[in-house]
Amino acid sequence: MNDTTLKITGMTCSHCVRAATQALEGVPGVTRVEVTLEPGQAVVHGDAPLEALIAAIAEEGYTAERL
Repeated sequence: MNDTTLKITGMTCSHCVRAATQALEGVPGVTRVEVTLEPGQAVVHGDAPLEALIAAIAEEGYTAERL
């Protein structure tokens, strides 16, 4: 099991955090997600591919990159 830390750009409120969390939780292989508004970061636990995590965030209208 791996942990992946993402920088998420574009989140401005708690709704954004909830949307990003739900998007990441929907990726197969993800077991747990911790998203924080400041500094716009997510820690994803599990074995999901990085590309799938970034795509899930993009579908919500945000951008993500691995830290």
